[in-house]
Amino acid sequence: QVHLVESGGGLVQPGGSLRLSCAASESTLDNYAIGWFREAPGKEREGVSCISPDGSTDYADSVKGRFTISKDNAQNTVYLQMNGLKPEDTAVYRCAAYPGRCEVATMMFRPYDYWGQGTQVTVFS
Repeated sequence: QVHLVESGGGLVQPGGSLRLSCAASESTLDNYAIGWFREAPGKEREGVSCISPDGSTDYADSVKGRFTISKDNAQNTVYLQMNGLKPEDTAVYRCAAYPGRCEVATMMFRPYDYWGQGTQVTVFS
């Protein structure tokens, strides 16, 4: 069973930074890609970034150059470093696991079967 728990959200001013963490159950990152999704009121779910078991990464155009995804297999944790935050980044961010290699372009169409509970990111001006 795969368990995922997000943390690190909060309130931040535009231009600020946050680092989200996705703590996974043991050995999950050896076999699963981890994607970060976000959901905002009135907006459809969006794939933000993902990291594959081999460490390859991908980003949505909206966050490219501002967000960095990484992982530490020994700690069973995936991170999303978010810099230069904008009000439009405000959303509930959730991590999810997919048994394969990931691309942001296909995140909404692949079976991400395990999900964390979400962490709120609010960027206000």
